[in-house]
Amino acid sequence: MNNKISVLGEGYAREWESSGWEASSSVTLIQTTKFNIICDPGPNTNFLDAKLQEFDLRCGDINWVFLTHMHFDHCNQMARFPANFIDYESWYTADKQDLHEGVIPGTNLKILKTSGHTLDHASLIVPVGKLVYVVAGDVFWWAEDEEQLTDRKSLLEKKDALAVDEKALRKSREAILGVADFIIPGHGRMFEVAG
Repeated sequence: MNNKISVLGEGYAREWESSGWEASSSVTLIQTTKFNIICDPGPNTNFLDAKLQEFDLRCGDINWVFLTHMHFDHCNQMARFPANFIDYESWYTADKQDLHEGVIPGTNLKILKTSGHTLDHASLIVPVGKLVYVVAGDVFWWAEDEEQLTDRKSLLEKKDALAVDEKALRKSREAILGVADFIIPGHGRMFEVAG
């Protein structure tokens, strides 16, 4: 299959007031030979519409919405798509739900369970030619005021104040680093995995 991948917008996260966050996830468009797929549509309606228009697409042209996890900064726009939805264990069409077999049906895009940030977290493995991209959601993320260090040691040891399970998160990071050439984090810029 001939897949194309485009980061429509880099995610950001910055502390807001005394106890909250102002955040939007990275939004990724994957185009296969048959489908248009949005990963983590985020919370910003005007941004999403404008970016889709750059590809001559509207919400109705999206066939699948992949959600890394259910934090609102990643999934808030999902209801705008009359599409199939898929997460770490199931796919949904309207009011029907079924378990998946670790791929988005009709594609070669593999779903990797990557718990740690949340228990229900998943990442998407996207082959593009001879390269492998991973839409990693919040397995990797940086606040706006943090330096985005991408050497292996820094990636594995980075603290996630919102993680529900640090040991599981480290295993998820190791799994992604074992397959990815490029990683699209939940918040921050896409980066190449050092050899």
